[in-house]
Amino acid sequence: MSLRFEIHRMENSMRRATLHLPHLSVETPVFMPVGTAASVKAVPQDILETLGDDGRGAEIILANTYHLYLRPGHELIRRAGGVHKFMSWNRPMLTDSGGFQVFSLAALRKITAEGVEFRSHLDGSKHFFSPEHSIDVQIALGADIIMAFDECTEHPATYERTRDSMALTHAWAQRSLDHFHSHCQDVPWFNELGQRQNLYGIVQGGMYKDLRTESANRLLEMRAPNGEGFDGYAIGGLAVGEPREVTREIIAHTLELLPRDKPRYVMGVGYPDEIVEYAQMGVDQMDCVLPTRAARHALLFTSEGRLNIRGKKFSEDHGPADPACHCPVCRRYSRAYLRHLFHTGEPLAATLASVHNLSFYLDTMRKLRGERIAE
Repeated sequence: MSLRFEIHRMENSMRRATLHLPHLSVETPVFMPVGTAASVKAVPQDILETLGDDGRGAEIILANTYHLYLRPGHELIRRAGGVHKFMSWNRPMLTDSGGFQVFSLAALRKITAEGVEFRSHLDGSKHFFSPEHSIDVQIALGADIIMAFDECTEHPATYERTRDSMALTHAWAQRSLDHFHSHCQDVPWFNELGQRQNLYGIVQGGMYKDLRTESANRLLEMRAPNGEGFDGYAIGGLAVGEPREVTREIIAHTLELLPRDKPRYVMGVGYPDEIVEYAQMGVDQMDCVLPTRAARHALLFTSEGRLNIRGKKFSEDHGPADPACHCPVCRRYSRAYLRHLFHTGEPLAATLASVHNLSFYLDTMRKLRGERIAE
């Protein structure tokens, strides 16, 4: 059974919908916390399940194909029953294709039409990712949503470089789609749940609108031998250094090209005000490492703006990090105590700051969806 995307209402361009997945359902628009190595950094799974003012927690999180392939290895995770069982997480998950991480290894990779040869950032060992191998790894990991293998273009990039990269992405997308539908029953939980994973295609084309149009049209035309197309569509290759107004223009342009009855995912964004803006434009799914990465550097997102909690002015501030927030951190701990934890290098600092930032992001989306937030 393929993905079911149920749209409840439209508010201008924003869609209020439910994404029905093998491991439960997800309310959209949704922000998805990033758990690179099968762990959302510094935050245990039981806390992830209860984050936010309504206690519903994160409904879907990400894991990273490249990192899990290298360590502990996708076959080990397959033998454990898939990444859900390996990390004791019973809710939906998404894995990326590994393409972005390989993109970031510019000095350690060699790209051909067949795929990408690269050296591990851990030990220098040589590896090869083809579209087929990326899909095999993601099937072994067993996330509810997986991504076609793509090449992400650097910024800035010439028109010619972007066009050639996009052509490679399209060839790899078709191979990903074909291979997935030939092997989708190999996912570790197929017999248990009676469903398959869902494969998204990724629209590329850099900052060139005509290339984005071509990319979207090509992906929409693609079919596996059984007649199936992609289950959803992602907009990739953004948040790589371009100005925010360019990001917004490309998202707006590309959204107009994508089918309205399938989920739309913008990869790797962004700050709280950005995810609100993109959701209002019609984006259904977003992810970013920012809430937890910023937290580890003592940056808190609050209703009063961003706070660097290391600041001396907080040394005797016994109020909560955010007076308008009802997360466990703001209910219990003061700004002065959080500052103390960071200045003394206590590991608890990263956990508490991450719990608050993730709660802030999740509550931001719930407010946008019109769901009740505790008073």
